[in-house]
Amino acid sequence: MALIKSISGFRGTIGGQCGDNLTPIDLVGFVSAFAQFIKEKTGKERIKILIGRDARISGEMVSHLVTGTLMAMGVDVLDTGLSTTPTTEVAVVDNDADGGIILTASHNPVQWNALKFLAGNGEFISKQDGERVLELAAKNEFSYAEAMALGSYTKVEDAVEKHIEKVLSLPLVDVEAIKAADFRVAVDAVNSTGGFVLEKLLDKLGVKHVFTLNGEPTGLFAHNPEPLPENIKDICDLVEKEHCNVGFVVDPDVDRLALVTESGNPFVEEYTLVSVADYVLEHTPGNTVSNLSSSRALRDVTEKKYGQQYNAAAVGEVNVIAKMKETNAVIGGEGNGGVIYPECHYGRDALVGVALFLTLLAKRKTTCTDLRDELPKYVIAKKRMDLTPEINVDDILEKMAAKYANYDVITIDGVKINFESEWVHLRKSNTEPIIRIYAESDSEVKADHLANVIIDDITAIVRENL
Repeated sequence: MALIKSISGFRGTIGGQCGDNLTPIDLVGFVSAFAQFIKEKTGKERIKILIGRDARISGEMVSHLVTGTLMAMGVDVLDTGLSTTPTTEVAVVDNDADGGIILTASHNPVQWNALKFLAGNGEFISKQDGERVLELAAKNEFSYAEAMALGSYTKVEDAVEKHIEKVLSLPLVDVEAIKAADFRVAVDAVNSTGGFVLEKLLDKLGVKHVFTLNGEPTGLFAHNPEPLPENIKDICDLVEKEHCNVGFVVDPDVDRLALVTESGNPFVEEYTLVSVADYVLEHTPGNTVSNLSSSRALRDVTEKKYGQQYNAAAVGEVNVIAKMKETNAVIGGEGNGGVIYPECHYGRDALVGVALFLTLLAKRKTTCTDLRDELPKYVIAKKRMDLTPEINVDDILEKMAAKYANYDVITIDGVKINFESEWVHLRKSNTEPIIRIYAESDSEVKADHLANVIIDDITAIVRENL
């Protein structure tokens, strides 16, 4: 069991002991801290906070606790109910809320839940603000409202519909082209909110043939909810069986998007952003951003195909968005299937990804397989090294950076070593003695080999320090 405190929120497993898991006592403390922070930040005594949640089975219980705590803090609560992360982000702005809380553990298994905190602009709070929330939570000194000053509760009924309309209004989303293509589309919503949300979106896009897998929002995930190739075999079979043009897979809070080709093969999550960016850059040239652990394919498409500038950010949505704003990027995101399109809003959004990808597919009059074949070909190997607690991980990363100092080494987030045609990224876990090792090359064999070379280097450093 676990409880993880970070600058963007709190996540943990439901049940167990206070302070070790995400218990009711912990939830009340964290939510109280966030409410107090928003009051500090805005200088307002009476504030509005909007909430939304995915369909995991603990969601209703967590929602009741969050709502009651906010009202006890004198906060007016706006509740979108079963929703998505991007919908909640958009709704914070649409409803002029002072902040937001998303109740979701994203791709984590069913026993997990989390609180993710949004500022009044609908974006995740900054590192500095997150540190202040952590500080307030640690103090556990809150002043709750008296009876006549308790917050109000309002149900927001149209958040999903307004989000969909925002997506449909994007200049690069061509509804008529999608309708004319008469696509057959499969969806795997892993028994969360993506089922009814994507069905509504696809209906508005004029897609008449939709085959939904795990569409009921029961919260009992039919498979591991992370949309990786090994977890989406059923929809791959469904796409082939129903002769679909494409399959869409989302995680429980619908901010990540994975694709399946017409032949029933994974498009590969890394290439969701790359393909959508290819379409966006074709019509609106500009800069792009992804995190250091994302495929080099986006850089190649940006620089070699369109002559624009690519920049890398530290891992984490808030870091990618900061770099996008700094460089005026027209599109960005993360290699986990997270598309961030500022024309809509600054947040990973599977609905935006679906609409832009279907437009791309319709306008180019081609197949997913052919689209994928036109993109730069890379493969990422993802490995980890478990270390003993007494090992100084920072010291290892520093020595690895020194060992490869003759190459292009980036140290803003762990150590990334860029070679001529491949790269490797080393990051330490914030919660356990682990080094995550991502290596990319133009073949699986080469990527695995590079990762293993780095593992051997780290092993040698550990032995030297014994």
